[in-house]
Amino acid sequence: MPHFRLPDPMRRALDLARTAFDAGEVPVGAVVVKDGAIVGEGHNRPRESHDPTAHAEIVAIRAAAARIGNDRLDGCDLYVTLEPCAMCAGAIAHARIARLYYGADDPKGGAVAHGPRTFAQPTIHHRPEIYDGIGADAAGALLRDFFAARR
Repeated sequence: MPHFRLPDPMRRALDLARTAFDAGEVPVGAVVVKDGAIVGEGHNRPRESHDPTAHAEIVAIRAAAARIGNDRLDGCDLYVTLEPCAMCAGAIAHARIARLYYGADDPKGGAVAHGPRTFAQPTIHHRPEIYDGIGADAAGALLRDFFAARR
């Protein structure tokens, strides 16, 4: 098998997922990139912020939109360690993210390749290019370790 180096944004997203893990949050990290530079990042923080919408993707999208000064993140890429849920997939569509890169599949709560398959619906107004499995092993291991510690 050839050696594959993770893209730097996914490496950063994994670092953010570890930060979430250490804070007792489900370990998910996300990074928004425009023209090769990180313009927004976040990790899961619903418990810390008492906000059920504070998923890593939402935190990163909000930060990027504030930095760019526009709710439309045209030309931006989103790297996230876990397949986005329905809420986050909706936010990705509304933000007009160009490309979505995600790590681990989420058969239970995901909404891209699983569940409602948001971007496959005929009524969705924007579909990003989707690349899955990027950093899936590392992201999956973090999630398994997190949930194993809570059982």
